[in-house]
Amino acid sequence: MASHDKPRIEIQYCTQCRWLLRAAWLAQELLTTFEEELGAVTLVPASGGTFEIRINNRQIESLIWSRKHEGRFPEAKEVKQRVRDELCPDKSLGHSDVKKPD
Repeated sequence: MASHDKPRIEIQYCTQCRWLLRAAWLAQELLTTFEEELGAVTLVPASGGTFEIRINNRQIESLIWSRKHEGRFPEAKEVKQRVRDELCPDKSLGHSDVKKPD
């Protein structure tokens, strides 16, 4: 499958809050874990305390994490688990794996 056909992740981060490094670190974690499954991870500058992670998969957009809704930043393993549950539920994440109950 060509990279342009694979799901893409968008990490929107607040530039006023200086959250670029956090967004870039999570992007690197996702690209390392899902190197075969993802077409791209894009960092999108925003404002107003925004920190959101979305998956765009064949015209369907899913919100994976919202700092506003969750009240905190995600741990890398939480984001990986949510991405895995959305894209490839059978993929093992190794020692930090906790699958969503059926």
